[in-house]
Amino acid sequence: MNQESLRELLARVHERLSAAASVDGESRELLGTLMHDIERALGGGARAAAAPAASRLEGLAVQFQAGHPQLAEVLRQLIDALGKAGI
Repeated sequence: MNQESLRELLARVHERLSAAASVDGESRELLGTLMHDIERALGGGARAAAAPAASRLEGLAVQFQAGHPQLAEVLRQLIDALGKAGI
């Protein structure tokens, strides 16, 4: 998976997160931090920062599954894409 596809998935996560008004502030902040880590890794920063982010993303996907299934689905797609990119 190329960086452009990963960036598109990140944009979809941001879009879904914006649409999910009922996401609590703590989860929103954690997800924002994880997205920043992944974006930094894609920009040539520390790729190691994105590896722990993928495991934390899975935890958030599980948390969002019941109340925000579309957001959870996009997070899982992002996790898969990160794995395919070797991150």
